[in-house]
Amino acid sequence: MTITVLLADDQAMVRSGLRLILENQPDISVVAEAADGVEALAAARRLRPDVCLVDIRMPRLDGIEVTRALAGPGVVDPLRVVVVTTFDLDEYVYGALRGGAVGFVLKDAGPALLVEAVRAASVGDALISPSVTLRLLRHLAVTASPAGRSGRQPLRPLSERETEVVRAIAAGRTNQEIAAQLFISLSTVKSHVSGIQTKLGVRNRVEIAAWAWENRVVGGGRQSDPGSG
Repeated sequence: MTITVLLADDQAMVRSGLRLILENQPDISVVAEAADGVEALAAARRLRPDVCLVDIRMPRLDGIEVTRALAGPGVVDPLRVVVVTTFDLDEYVYGALRGGAVGFVLKDAGPALLVEAVRAASVGDALISPSVTLRLLRHLAVTASPAGRSGRQPLRPLSERETEVVRAIAAGRTNQEIAAQLFISLSTVKSHVSGIQTKLGVRNRVEIAAWAWENRVVGGGRQSDPGSG
């Protein structure tokens, strides 16, 4: 099946570059472009593409507002939004995540990562640029309370394995990468992710990652040794 994509960016040259990268793939088709947030919102609601690639800084309506309107809390049938940004301000991207974005990549991350992010979003997965994750971790480390907790605790405690999966998600790992890292099946990973969402009261993987960052669940550097459990 072809993955339909909406491109929203106020720079025509950027949109042309993104279109060229995406339409070079046999399974991706760009169905619309938007030069500002209002256009993006209207086109996304009219066409309901599989994935919306949205820049943060746009005229009339910025990318965070567009993300909230298309995928935020309270949206009955949310679309899948991936933020593509130069990442000038950490809080912009963090705001987009809290607004419902299912992933984000830097504009200079390269064509392969962009394509992977679109494919991941189209199947309900998420791709978070590792360098962006590190930036957010640093930002949260500075702004967190002394206790380092957000106060949003799980409805039920996470198991040791679920905690490992949370850490991997927060580090930007895909389901396939988590399965390989922890030596478990892909279906088991998906089952864990579903259980984690229920326990945390969140809707998607990016909200799981945000919870992990807020609550200092993410360890320094690599995740736990896969052979430990």
